[in-house]
Amino acid sequence: MIAIIDYGMGNLRSVQKGFEKVGFDARIVTAKTDIEAAAGVVLPGVGAFSAAMKNLEEAGIVETIIDQIKAGKPFLGICLGLQMLFSYSEEGTVRTPGLDLFPGAVVRFTGDMKVPHMGWNQLLFRNRGEAADGIPDGSFFYFVHSFYVVPEDPTITMTMTNYGYDFVSSITKDNITAVQFHPEKSQRMGLKLLENFGRLAK
Repeated sequence: MIAIIDYGMGNLRSVQKGFEKVGFDARIVTAKTDIEAAAGVVLPGVGAFSAAMKNLEEAGIVETIIDQIKAGKPFLGICLGLQMLFSYSEEGTVRTPGLDLFPGAVVRFTGDMKVPHMGWNQLLFRNRGEAADGIPDGSFFYFVHSFYVVPEDPTITMTMTNYGYDFVSSITKDNITAVQFHPEKSQRMGLKLLENFGRLAK
């Protein structure tokens, strides 16, 4: 079973349907015991970073998520689920601490581009984690976001994407895959990524 964590922010049902379409049992869960019992963990999310962190803390599952990741369980972060892995976000008037599993910041797009970055854009691979097997370089995925991650360690970068300038659009390290785009909205290639993660979680 793949656990999709429900903390009040995210397109949970669409993520669940994506996994079901490629043949995996994915359940929307809130309880620590369900997260601990799962073969793989998915942390989705849309909206404000500070609200997301507050909801995780109020749900009492921050340590559970960290413990499962550190134990080596396959983990997929989507959109906010990528951003919250980092040290802090610059969204809002003060920095909001994240899970701090990776040193680095979450910053807003600058320049003349329309924000949020919304629509289809390409992935340019720097590293290829197992969740990206069979996804060609230059494949298009669907994005909706105003902030992006800036890792201190560039070696965790899986893909870059250009929106006025290059930004990190996904990371991979050990059991962790985390993406800024929405695989559940990205048609065939998005389903391929979910299928690959499902296989890792078996």
